[in-house]
Amino acid sequence: MEQRVLGRTGRKVSVIGLGTWQLGAGWGDVEREDAVKVLDAAAESGVTFFDTADVYGDGRSEQIIGEWLADHPDAGITVATKMGRRLPQVPENYTLANFREWTDRSRRNLGKDTLDLVQLHCPPTPVYSTDEVFDGLDQLVEDGAIRNYGVSVETAEEALTAIARPNLASVQIIFNPFRLKPLEEVFPAAQEAGVGIIVRVPLASGLLSGKFSRSTQFAENDHRNYNRDGSAFDVGETFSGVDYEKGLDAVAEFQKLVPEGLTTAQAALAWIVSQSGVTTVIPGARNADQARANAAAAQGVGKLGSEFDDGVRRIYDEFFREAVHPRW
Repeated sequence: MEQRVLGRTGRKVSVIGLGTWQLGAGWGDVEREDAVKVLDAAAESGVTFFDTADVYGDGRSEQIIGEWLADHPDAGITVATKMGRRLPQVPENYTLANFREWTDRSRRNLGKDTLDLVQLHCPPTPVYSTDEVFDGLDQLVEDGAIRNYGVSVETAEEALTAIARPNLASVQIIFNPFRLKPLEEVFPAAQEAGVGIIVRVPLASGLLSGKFSRSTQFAENDHRNYNRDGSAFDVGETFSGVDYEKGLDAVAEFQKLVPEGLTTAQAALAWIVSQSGVTTVIPGARNADQARANAAAAQGVGKLGSEFDDGVRRIYDEFFREAVHPRW
């Protein structure tokens, strides 16, 4: 699989990575044995980048990855985790003391003396403009607790503020055919600054798998059930913030663009990878087959042309621009 340098980390990672929120919580239950099979399948398919967070299953995702890494010490996996959501979301909680506590916990969970990449986990907007926060992150690097740091953001404006920080390695942002705003300023600014772009929610929480319908039911502990109104966290994390019914209509149009030999999900992932500035995309997988199918999307980039790209933009303008573009 193609490898790209992840911003200022200097490390090469696969263009298709693996998001592991679902291995901890938030997407219904995934048994530990199945979670390990997902990691196995991803690595066997050429994936070299795992993304997790300290709050995914209260550390369960990190722990499963840590156990897997111990069993596969030569797998060449870069692991990115996140911190900041273990306490109420107020800027005052983003302190060096808390950073040390959170990273120490993640180091134990992952079995690593030094974490590859730690990202602030969608903190309150003022955090991005607080010098002391980034001084604290620089101190963690100096201490040897982390090698590099980045941010995970909700909005394009937050991303641009963070990219201006001189030691920022990466930005993680929502981007997919239903969320195009990062193309305008974020990706060009990141490229110019040498900052990596990690794309999350690439399939709009599964909408772009093409497998959902108006009768689809989600588990009670699946965020696609309990967070449609944004009551648990930013609604943009669930179905990319788009109306579910409208999303289904848009998927039907999107499927008309998909070339032979690719699934709906693979076409979406391949299109994301083809965008200038994107380093890696991190779809989740609940089973090994999904992990393998996602990884195979990397081979689909050459099957997409300008007509596909034009179609994506037409669908966005018709179905989502008015509601989505100004908000995120």
